[in-house]
Amino acid sequence: MNLLVIGSGGREHALCWALSASPLVTKLVCAPGNPGIGQVARLAPVNPTDLDAVLQLCRDEHIDFVVVGPEAPLVAGLVDHLEAAGFACFGPTKSAARLEGSKGFMKDLCAKYGIPTAAYGRFKDAASAEAFIRKQGAPIVVKADGLAAGKGVTVAMTLDEALAANNALFAEPGAEVVIEEFLDGEEVSFFALVDGRHALALASAQDHKRVGDGDTGPNTGGMGAYSPAPALTPALQSEVMEKIINPTVAAMAAEGAPFKGVLFAGLMLTKDGTKLLEYNTRFGDPECQTLMLRLKSDLLPALIAARDGVLKDFDLRWRDDTALCVVMAAEGYPGEPRKGTVIEGLDAAAAESDVQVFHAGTAQRADGAIVANGGRVLGICAYGPSVKAAKQRAYAAVDKIRWPEGFCRRDIGWRAVAREQQ
Repeated sequence: MNLLVIGSGGREHALCWALSASPLVTKLVCAPGNPGIGQVARLAPVNPTDLDAVLQLCRDEHIDFVVVGPEAPLVAGLVDHLEAAGFACFGPTKSAARLEGSKGFMKDLCAKYGIPTAAYGRFKDAASAEAFIRKQGAPIVVKADGLAAGKGVTVAMTLDEALAANNALFAEPGAEVVIEEFLDGEEVSFFALVDGRHALALASAQDHKRVGDGDTGPNTGGMGAYSPAPALTPALQSEVMEKIINPTVAAMAAEGAPFKGVLFAGLMLTKDGTKLLEYNTRFGDPECQTLMLRLKSDLLPALIAARDGVLKDFDLRWRDDTALCVVMAAEGYPGEPRKGTVIEGLDAAAAESDVQVFHAGTAQRADGAIVANGGRVLGICAYGPSVKAAKQRAYAAVDKIRWPEGFCRRDIGWRAVAREQQ
C-alpha cells in the first residue's frame, strides 16, 4: 500500500516509525514531516490544512490510505475532503472532530448522555463568565472553547488568577469559554480505536503538562509521558470503557456524527470516581511515542479496521514493559521558543537498542546540521521492565545530547516511580 501520514511532530514521527515496519507498506510519504521522519518516509512540503493541496498530493502519489496525525486538519474537515474524492482515511470527520474542536460541544454531549465529567458553564461574553467565576469561587478551571495546542487551559487556584485567564481569553474576537469545577485527583490518559460503532481499548499513559519539575509553571503541550499508567488499573480501564468510551461512541452515532479514529480521553481519578476532563480526537503527543514503543502488533491493519468499521473482533498485542518519553524543549518554551540553535549527539543518544529518538520541532540546515525549529523539539524515549528502569535509560540518552539551548524536566514518571518504591 501507498501510505500518507499528515503532520510534522513527534507523534507523526512515532506513527511513521511504527508504520514503516509494516509489511503492507510499499511507499510511505509524510506531509510535511521533519528531518527525523525523513529517515523512514519521503517528505512532501504540503500544508496539512490546505485541503486541496493534500488532495492533489494523494493523487500524485497514488495514495491508498491516509493517516491524519494532528487535530487542526481534522477539525478543518480534511477527512471529509479526501473521502469524498475516494481516498480512505484514518481519522474523524469534521462533525465528529467537534469532540476536540469544541470543548462546549463535548461538555454538552456528556450532559445529554450522562457521561461523568466536571460541572461546567459555557459563555460567549466576559461579563457572564466573570459572574459565574465569582459565584463558584476558586479553585476553578477556565478553558478556551476551541483548539489551543494544549495551552488554552488555566487551572486557577485563586479568584484573581481565574478572572485574569477569563479576560485574556475574551480579548480574542469571537471567543467562547468553558468554565468547569476543579477536580482533585490524579490525571491519566486513555486511548481507544473507534470504528463508528465499536471501540478497541489501546493503552493508558500519564502525561506531564507543567513545564517545570514537580509539576510547576505554566501548562504546555506535554513535557513527557509514560505508558502504561499504573494508576489506571485493569478494573478502572474496564470502568472507563463501560461508562465513558462506549457511551460516547453510542452518543456520537445517535447525534448523526459517528466517530471513527482514535479517542484520547483525558481522565481525572477522583474520590467520587473517574471523570472525563476532555477528549482529543487523535493520538496524544508525547503519549503516542510511548504507545508506539509498546505496540507489538502491526499498526496499519488496526487503523484500516477502524476506518472500515470492522474493529469488533480485532485485537492488538502490547509489550509488558514500560515506555517513557522525555521531551526536550527549546529555551523560551512554552512562550516564544528560541529557534535555529544546533543540536548534536542525536546518533549517540539513539545508539542503545531500547532507546528511540523522535523528532518534533526540528529542521535541517543546508550543511546537514539539525537545528531547533519549534517549542517541543525532541522526544527521547526508552523502555524497560519498570518505570524506574525506563526513566534511567531515557535520561542516560538525554545526557548524550549536546544542546545548551535546550531543556527538559528531570522527573518524568515520578508518580509511578514512587508507587514502585512503596
